[in-house]
Amino acid sequence: MRLSRLFVSLFAAGLMGGAAAQSLTPEEERIVATVKANSGKALELLEKSVNINSGTMNHAGVREVGKLFRAEFDKLGFKTQWIDMPKEMQRAGHLVATRQGKQGKRVMMIGHLDTVFEPDSPMQKWERIGDRARGQGVNDMKGGNVIILEALRALHSAGALENTSISVIFTGDEENAGEPKEISRRDMVEMAKRSDVALAYEATVPDQQGKATGTIGRRSSTSWQLEVKGKQGHSSGIFSQSAGYGAVYEAARILDAFRQQLQEPNLTYNPGVILGGTDIGYDDTSAKGSAFGKSNVIANATVVKGDLRFLTPEQGEQARARMRTIVAQNLPGTSATIKFQDGYPPMAPTAGNLKVLELYSKASADAGLGPIAALPPGLRGAGDIQFAAPYVDSLDGLGAIGRGAHAPGEDLDIRSIEQGAIRTAILLYRLTR
Repeated sequence: MRLSRLFVSLFAAGLMGGAAAQSLTPEEERIVATVKANSGKALELLEKSVNINSGTMNHAGVREVGKLFRAEFDKLGFKTQWIDMPKEMQRAGHLVATRQGKQGKRVMMIGHLDTVFEPDSPMQKWERIGDRARGQGVNDMKGGNVIILEALRALHSAGALENTSISVIFTGDEENAGEPKEISRRDMVEMAKRSDVALAYEATVPDQQGKATGTIGRRSSTSWQLEVKGKQGHSSGIFSQSAGYGAVYEAARILDAFRQQLQEPNLTYNPGVILGGTDIGYDDTSAKGSAFGKSNVIANATVVKGDLRFLTPEQGEQARARMRTIVAQNLPGTSATIKFQDGYPPMAPTAGNLKVLELYSKASADAGLGPIAALPPGLRGAGDIQFAAPYVDSLDGLGAIGRGAHAPGEDLDIRSIEQGAIRTAILLYRLTR
């Protein structure tokens, strides 16, 4: 189904506007009541997790948060394990919790334990101010982790987890994924291949009216490096047949051609750093570089590093092909090459993802929380769900609603924890019947 038709389907399904709520079954009403009764304890669990620093590189802190949540999964009858990463990857590892049954859909749920706030970050611990709370990772994404647990707790209380297949993975390095990703995301990919539906709990992005949304598509995160060579010589010879145009002019031509020729929806290509001169160097680890050159000398080298984001594999392949063509059309006296390195694959907004959103929206409407709209894919960055999406129908953005993620003032709307848990509990109940 073409993307335009997918979004037309959203309107036809009533997901972009109001929809009359349907009544819940008596069992679902009891599940909702359990979520509400446990709301106080849910916030206590969230506070405990927020007050543990778990910056990606604080491995001990990541493991401690994992230990906190692992104990909760154990209480719910899940089989839990901690998966260590190879020492040379310098990442803490992942928490996995599973239940195996034969009833309904096999559901995969995704969260992450780490935050961007390392121990030396200027970020306060938990602080509640009315209906809002602040703290490190409170909405990105410890709030989402708690939503997952509270939904499962309500189902467990109702006996509704019996004979279900639900797998949960809380990664320890989502904010800075370990390399190679073939290893750091291997367990997630294998889990996706054994599942029918994947649900991810990155923070919910509200629409302009402040209503919750769901994410059926996310753009890729791919890096590229452009290297340009020219003929070093006296600046008085620039543009001549013997001297050519130099590396800096050729790099400028290429970048401007990208800008002019690759304009289309959901495609971006950002040159993040550029170095040009007669002696240049760049360190990938520190993301810092140096350049030497003189105004009366034609530059013989330029390097540009950037990222490329696209919504579908086909769009990505077409963009890379056009970029290579542009790079190959060199000015006199210059040469250039471009290399691409895949990072996060795209999560295309498929018909299957749309169907999961429809089910989630109905669960929300039936609970009196209103329908759920699809978030435009261009409004999100990359996330873990993208490693699962190529293999299974997927939906993301089901976590807490907050403000200022990745910044010292990060906070959340406390009410979104209960609301998210209610929506999730009903959706899980229906998927697993």
